[in-house]
Amino acid sequence: MTANLASRPLARLPPEVNRTLYVRNLPFNVSSEDMHEIFGKYGALRQIRLGTTKATKGTAYVVYEDIHDAKQACEHLSGFNVANRYLIVLYHQSGKATQSVERRAAETARLQREHGVSGTQT
Repeated sequence: MTANLASRPLARLPPEVNRTLYVRNLPFNVSSEDMHEIFGKYGALRQIRLGTTKATKGTAYVVYEDIHDAKQACEHLSGFNVANRYLIVLYHQSGKATQSVERRAAETARLQREHGVSGTQT
């Protein structure tokens, strides 16, 4: 393991890089074993969570033990063909969705005050 760490470049990673990958455009019938086979080639996996509901089917979160392994997987598997579907692999941005919702709510409240609208329907 020490040799593996020593061979890695000491360059600073971009801020969006993290150990959790968000995978979209998965075939609906992909199994956990398939995911381990595809993503396990790039390093030790901590967790894979496949979407199971109608809204999340075809998506997954893949968590690596090491951030460098996640970076390699993201670079190599984005656009990878699985059962005639091209994967979309992104870094998970935990605060991004929350910030977007909060920003829209603040903007809505500002516009309601500005135009004298209450926001409730009568």
